[in-house]
Amino acid sequence: MAVIAKVSTGLSGEYFVAAELYRRGWLVGITVGNAKAVDILAEKDGLNISIQVKAIYKRKNIGWPLMTEQIKDGCFYIFVNLNADKMAMPDYFIATSEEVRGKIKQYATRGIVDLSTLNNAQFLNNWSKLG
Repeated sequence: MAVIAKVSTGLSGEYFVAAELYRRGWLVGITVGNAKAVDILAEKDGLNISIQVKAIYKRKNIGWPLMTEQIKDGCFYIFVNLNADKMAMPDYFIATSEEVRGKIKQYATRGIVDLSTLNNAQFLNNWSKLG
């Protein structure tokens, strides 16, 4: 059951991000697991971007698992808190690959991007960062 919840959380995050991008005028393609390091390809006014989405179900999870070696140069990372515990709309934290590298707490066997390090105006719902 935990694996199903993890997959559902990830897919939910991808679909929420895709919907938000589409609402903002982007053309969106979801890779649905077919591209290891890219979840969404988006285009707007001739600008093409790659996006990796990481989602958590609720704030209690405190962060998103991500290893430093998984960071793809030139890719945007959108961290989603689905806010299921508050029954509120999701929060989106938008970062460049360079910004994400500086936020990962790397341990021997895992890494994590802590929610508290992204919870500010530089990242929270900063869709303008995409271009």
